[in-house]
Amino acid sequence: MPYRFKQVDVFTQHALKGNPLAVVLGADDWTDAQMQDFARWTNLSETTFLLRPTDPQADYRVRIFTPGSELPFAGHPTLGSCHAWLEAGGRPRGAGRVVQQCGVGLVTLRQDGGRWAFAAPPMSAQELAPSVLSALVEALGLRGEQVRAARLLDNGPQWFTLLLGSAEEVLAIEPDLTALARIGFVGVVGPHPEGREVQFEVRAFAAPDGIAEDPVTGSLNASVAQWLVAAGLAPRRYVAAQGTRLGRAGRVHIDAADDAVWVGGHCRTCIDGTVQF
Repeated sequence: MPYRFKQVDVFTQHALKGNPLAVVLGADDWTDAQMQDFARWTNLSETTFLLRPTDPQADYRVRIFTPGSELPFAGHPTLGSCHAWLEAGGRPRGAGRVVQQCGVGLVTLRQDGGRWAFAAPPMSAQELAPSVLSALVEALGLRGEQVRAARLLDNGPQWFTLLLGSAEEVLAIEPDLTALARIGFVGVVGPHPEGREVQFEVRAFAAPDGIAEDPVTGSLNASVAQWLVAAGLAPRRYVAAQGTRLGRAGRVHIDAADDAVWVGGHCRTCIDGTVQF
């Protein structure tokens, strides 16, 4: 039986410059094993499966898989799945709003001009143990004095996250991926000089799930924004760049307003067809 399939480029206005997402629509009869096998086969950072919602408030339900496991939430799959659902004829209950059901519960998306943005789910932040921070610094090839702040950020995925003094330092990182795989998902952020199109540079290393470096990461950017804005280390509105070292041009739009942090970006459909096996 064929299933509707799309491959969407997320967090970019220019095709092939963002983070690709595989989306299978109407996958209600797929088993867990089939979803995991298909996500492993696509070998993208995430593959999503759109299902009928079980919560009456939701417009659709999504399950999110990496090549190695299922995630309760992830940012670029949230935006890309919403884009695919709308493009395939989905009609939200509320004008300009979509409600997604996923592993962390309900996530609201709103239309923001020519792009969509999701409300960042609740996030917890913890100080890093000195031994963990030391291991991170070593695995990333950094010097201890380059780290301005560090937190374990958790909004579903857990990100061991470092704030460096500059975007230049972030882009210069040459990580030891074997060492990072022993730690977990790792994020690094640093500010660009004033006057640039983007205010921060972000990199994400997801070695435990077989992804050396993720091109553009919504969940990490959501947590980073909640952390930095609350700490007074970032403005309430800014744009982050990600994927630069991979030849991508990811742009993540942050807007801390209305008692929420909104994480937005453009999406482009690159492949539209069917899948069967």
